[in-house]
Formats: sequence, C-alpha cells, structure tokens
Amino acid sequence: MTNTSLEKRTVKKVTRRIVPFIFLLYIVSYLDRANIGFAALDMNKALGISSEVFGFISGIFFIGYFIFEVPSNILLQKFGARKWIARILISWGIVSVATAFAQGASHLYIIRFLLGVAEAGFFPGIILYLNSWFRKKELARTIALFMTAIPASYIIGGPLSTWIMDNINWFGIDGWRWMFILEGFPAVILGIVTIFYLTEKPEDAKWLSKEEKTWLTNEIRYEKELAAGNQVEQHSHFKALTDKKVWHLSFIYFVYISGSLGVGYWMPQIIKEFSSFLNNTQVGFISTIPYIVATIAMNYWAFRSDRTGERKMHTALPLIIGAITLIGAGLTHNPLFSMVCITLSLAGMYCFKGPFFALTSTELTPAISVVGIALINSIGNLGGFLGPYAVGYLKDSTGSTGAGLVFLSVMQLIGFVLVLFLRGKKTDRMEIRNSKAS
Repeated sequence: MTNTSLEKRTVKKVTRRIVPFIFLLYIVSYLDRANIGFAALDMNKALGISSEVFGFISGIFFIGYFIFEVPSNILLQKFGARKWIARILISWGIVSVATAFAQGASHLYIIRFLLGVAEAGFFPGIILYLNSWFRKKELARTIALFMTAIPASYIIGGPLSTWIMDNINWFGIDGWRWMFILEGFPAVILGIVTIFYLTEKPEDAKWLSKEEKTWLTNEIRYEKELAAGNQVEQHSHFKALTDKKVWHLSFIYFVYISGSLGVGYWMPQIIKEFSSFLNNTQVGFISTIPYIVATIAMNYWAFRSDRTGERKMHTALPLIIGAITLIGAGLTHNPLFSMVCITLSLAGMYCFKGPFFALTSTELTPAISVVGIALINSIGNLGGFLGPYAVGYLKDSTGSTGAGLVFLSVMQLIGFVLVLFLRGKKTDRMEIRNSKAS
C-alpha cells in the first residue's frame, strides 16, 4: 500500500469516527446555551424581564465560563479529554434542566452563571482533542465541520424550541419551561455515551489498524516537534498567560464573539419586531435562514483556506463583511433588507471561525497551546456578555435594536484591524515537508 493511500484511508476513518459525534455534542451545547433567546419570546413577559435585564441574563453565562475556562482545561489535561468532556456534558445538562424552574430574574442570574461554570472548558477541550487527531493541513476544514454545529443548532433549535413553546404545556407548565427540560436531558445522556465512545489518543484506537495508528501517531508527533522548533519545551501555564500573541488573539476573539452572540441571542426578538402577527413557531423557522446560509459559507471558506494554505486574510475578510452588513441591518427600517443584512453578517462572522482557530493552532507552540487556547476562548467569550447586554441596554435607551447592531458592527471592525496587525510565523504543509526532507 502506498503512503498516499494509507494517508487518505486513515484521515477518512478518523474523520468519520470523531467529527460526527463531536458535531452532535456541540449542537447540544449551543442549543442549551442559546435557547434562552427563543424562551425570551414568552419568558420575558411571564417573569417581568426588561430588555437590559435579559441582555444581562444572556451574558452572565460567559462570566462563569470565563472564570472557570482555564482551570477546566488544566483539569482536562489531568483527567483526559474523554472523562472531562463527559463530566462537562452531564453537569451542564443538569443545570440546563434547572432553568425550567426559575421564578424570576435573580434565579436566572444564578442558573445562567452556573451553566457557564459547567460548560467551561468544553470548546477548547475539543480543539485540543482535534489537535491530537488531525494535522495542520486538515485542521481548518475539520474545525469548520465541527463548528458547523453552531449554525446547525440554530437551524434545528429555532423550529424545535418555538414548537415546544407553542405546543407543549403538559401538567399546566408553560411551554418555555418544557423547552429547557426537553433540551437539557440530551446533554446528560450524551455525557454518559462519551465515556464509552471517545478514544483518548491515536495509540489507543482499536478501530484503527496497527499500520494506521503508527502512521498517524508519527505524523502528529512530528508536527508538534516542528512547531516547537525541534526543542524540548515544558508546558508553562505562566508563559501562556504572559504571551503577547495569546492576548492579541484573545482580543480578536473577544470583539468577534460580541458581534456573533449579540446577534444570535437577540435574533428571535429582532424578527418578532418585523410583524406583530408572527407566532413563536414562525419566528423559529424564519430564524433558520441566516444559519443555513452561514453553514454553507463557513465550510466553503474553510475549505478554501485549507486549499490555499492562507489563514490571515481568510480570518480578516469575514469580519469586515460582518461589520458592513451589521451597519446596514442597524440603520434600515425595511424588514426584508434588514433580514438580508443579518444573513450576510452571520455568514461573514461564521466564516471567521475555521481559519481563525487554524491560525491560532499554528501560531502557538505546544508549550503554551493548552492554556493559550483556553485563555483565548475564555477572554473571547467575555464578548458573549458584552454583545447581548449592549444590545439590551441600547434597546431600552432608544426603543430599537438598531443602535445595538451598529455597536456590534464597530466591534467587528475593530477585530478586522487587529487581525491585520497580527504578525505571525508562516507555517504551511510545504514548509513541514521541506523541513522533514532536510
């Protein structure tokens, strides 16, 4: 068997085994953190919640996430990805179900904070897990396939959440409460399945042949050695916390997340403003349109980034597209044009994800990548507090979500400029092969 055929067979087998499962996990993850945006269509009135308070409730999730992100990733190293990811799933599922029993804003503050604590470490843990199974040349495409779960969760979650709200009122309990119960339990079940399904590292994969395990293990090990400059480095948590490049990437992700989640959490209410005749289920179906477009766009863009080997501009251009179209959505009063702009903005922002994390994995050495990726994600996700809260505050102040969308546009523009000023090393597959040959 030629080395090329061994490579193709092994990569295909690993992709089929791992990506669909973590894709499912991430759908459930985003469904449980974002369904509060759909719940707000009924919940805000039922509990007397204002726009500013709702923005705070949406965003406080990311405070808990931020505080416990790095410790969670350190513990993931200690216990292993399989056990720790399972723990994360089970704990956030329980907390998500508990949201159904909230009786006011104060309860939601506590529960949403605890949900962030429970879910902390999940995303960077998955990214680190993928780095143990995929080489740099497949990474952007693999991350994009995995992160397609985010728009997919909205495509599935919008109609599902709003249908539950409109049609399930068992035992006299409101539909929005049943939504949290029915969408929280799958995380607990999948957490148990994770323990038995995921394999920690290629060497342990019984579903790979001996030849496939040896080839993949050697490829991954070589890339890590090359990224470290062929020097043996000790993992240094302090070094990651003081690395300028880690902080630069963190700020880029911060402004990006503020726009992405600012739009995501408020979209159901933005669509509801288009017409007083739309019911919850109709809002849910309409909300899928931007995410369908975003799913197609992000996978094409990640494939293009992998094919060309270029990361920086593939990361920057989606942000300027998001900035321009968010301004259009914020300033127009035409529902159709506003929806087109929101769709294009989300498509742009989702295209950012795959190339950005491929760029991050290239720029950070193995010595700081574990804590570095966790820090980037935790600092970045603070934008998940700023974006939704800013939209809510500006809506209460102006009576419209338009000002909030313009604010989110400015954040994307800042991200675009920060990417342009990123000075990094160029590491592509040709360099790797040339170094190996020499």
